[in-house]
Amino acid sequence: MTTATRDIILPAEWRDFWALTKPRVMSLVVFTALCGLLAAPGSIHPVIGFTAILCLALGAGACGALNQYFEADIDAKMARTAGRPLPAGRMDRASALNFGIGLAAFSVGIMGVAVNWLCAGLLAFSIFFYAIVYTIWLKPNTPQNIVIGGAAGAFPPVIGWAAVTGDVTLMPVLLFAIIFLWTPPHFWALALFMKTDYGAAGIPMLPNVKGQRVTRNQIFGYSFPMAATAILPFALAETGWVYGVASVVLNLIFLGLAYRVWKNEATDAAAMKPEKQLFAFSILYLFLLFAIFAFDRMVIS
Repeated sequence: MTTATRDIILPAEWRDFWALTKPRVMSLVVFTALCGLLAAPGSIHPVIGFTAILCLALGAGACGALNQYFEADIDAKMARTAGRPLPAGRMDRASALNFGIGLAAFSVGIMGVAVNWLCAGLLAFSIFFYAIVYTIWLKPNTPQNIVIGGAAGAFPPVIGWAAVTGDVTLMPVLLFAIIFLWTPPHFWALALFMKTDYGAAGIPMLPNVKGQRVTRNQIFGYSFPMAATAILPFALAETGWVYGVASVVLNLIFLGLAYRVWKNEATDAAAMKPEKQLFAFSILYLFLLFAIFAFDRMVIS
């Protein structure tokens, strides 16, 4: 009997519903969306802007809840996720499903009525892509799950931009591409030192299927188009020198850490310091890159 089949302790606390939304993931979604909104040309009423970001946060929470509903049995097999509300037996699955569907419907509906229907459509598609295409189809069936599934997490800055402009142009597409290309090295670094956990859960992450050497090659390989794409806004004269210099510096550090991962031959998680450093820095990288992008755009606009 796994922890996912323990007797349910009811009623679930508000903290358990909060945990379903994956707050740390939500914070990154909200931040990149806010940067897209602030960097977009034009202006937006503060109340509408706040509503757009709130709807994105709720949509991200819906993704987290639905993901945990579908993966309760998998989460029970991994030390990193066994303490979540469903595998730990603090909540029944029906509550998680209803919570996720409710958040999704509410966020998309309010986004359409209060902001615009382009944003609502993009939000609905991103929720569907993450909860259904990624969680149910890609994650358990292909080692390329992170590559394709990364699209779901790349939509927030596009939606933030569209909330202001009502359209999608080259610049938000570049923001999408940065996150899309950042996702594989970010998650594969984690997958290398969490290989045992993913193996126990039967998830075909790249290190488990293709091996650690292939994974390290892929991390290093993806880092170059990611860096080039991150510098493109400056190369296209869409930002000033502040972003230009910052993007070069941040990407040089990222490439340096990716190179150390590529050179590392360790098979034991305890000896994977470069992988852990890259994973930690990759989060800081994305926050700083988008923050400086938004600041630069606001200053020069």
